[in-house]
Amino acid sequence: MIPQTRSLTTSTPIYTTQDLQLEVEVEASVQMEEREGEDGVEQPPLCPIDPNTQGIIKGRDLFGYVGIEAVLDQMRRKTMKAGFEFNIMVVGQSGLGKSTLVNTLFKSKVSRKSCTPNYEEKISKTVNLQSICHVIEEKGVKMKLTVIDTPGFGDQINNENCWEPIVKYVNEQYEKYLREEQHVNRKRRIPDTRVHCCVYFLPATGHRLRPIDVEFMKRLGHIVSIVPVIAKADTLTMEERLEFKQRIRQDLEANGIRVYPQKEYDEDAEDRILNDKIRENIPFAVVGTDKEHQVNGNKVLGRKTKWGIIEVENVAHCEFANLRDLLIRSHLQDLKDVTHNIHYETYRVRRLNESNANGLGLSALSLENGTFDKNEAESQL
Repeated sequence: MIPQTRSLTTSTPIYTTQDLQLEVEVEASVQMEEREGEDGVEQPPLCPIDPNTQGIIKGRDLFGYVGIEAVLDQMRRKTMKAGFEFNIMVVGQSGLGKSTLVNTLFKSKVSRKSCTPNYEEKISKTVNLQSICHVIEEKGVKMKLTVIDTPGFGDQINNENCWEPIVKYVNEQYEKYLREEQHVNRKRRIPDTRVHCCVYFLPATGHRLRPIDVEFMKRLGHIVSIVPVIAKADTLTMEERLEFKQRIRQDLEANGIRVYPQKEYDEDAEDRILNDKIRENIPFAVVGTDKEHQVNGNKVLGRKTKWGIIEVENVAHCEFANLRDLLIRSHLQDLKDVTHNIHYETYRVRRLNESNANGLGLSALSLENGTFDKNEAESQL
């Protein structure tokens, strides 16, 4: 007889993926409850270590000296060899001491008036921008300084649209830099002729901003960093100076005028604290001179009057030292960074959007003030 076979059914359950996942979650919750019962404090669930997680390794965690800090010396040596550029524009009507203040800032004869032989002071019929370049070296650091003067600004009976040549000049420098960037074979170092700072001179009237001041700073504040100063502030008493500065700050805020340093460009709390102190003193009440006088046996830069000597670098007499610290000693690099990352970048984006909208090359577009015309663009195409 053939034995009969029986089918045996096993009692082992079949687990699906969902069942396994549920079991793991239950086990994890049990373990967490056990840890809470032991320590009395809720513990975070165990997480696998992500190999891509970035950690901060500080000096105390290193096995020894690596030499990362030496990169600062490398950058310093390269900067000292190559030097750097700084372009400053001075704007204001004749007789406010623009040339004298620039000479005082850099303690050398760098203004156009000082460097032009047989210079004759005369009022220009139109605003003609003129620039002069110098290479200044101090302790091995070379700086190519360009001073842009604006003779004829505000000197006419009718000063309508007298800011247009200045706006045109600033945009032309942005355009020149942009064209250099667009070349296939670019220069290793593009010459930087962009205006990094515009020092605007206000006459010491003791009243409020004039309409020409408001219009100029409203139009230029969006394309260049403006630092307003009260020229020849020694003609005002201390009380008049404080009241005049307060009125100017009120006019700046009421007209939405952007002056440097802007609050929205503060990178961190430390910069905000420093810049808040600067904004409290804007506009700077300055006095300029390139003559030295003896005061208590020491030579000082000052203006001699019948009542005494006004020391230019004495903060109790004027705020020239604060202006110099802002332009050169503390914010020079920031002025260049704001020019490149904010003002130039805004111009570059606008120009590229215009070229894309019109379906033309960059050279086929004209500037806002008509620097390049269509015939020139067609010849380049």
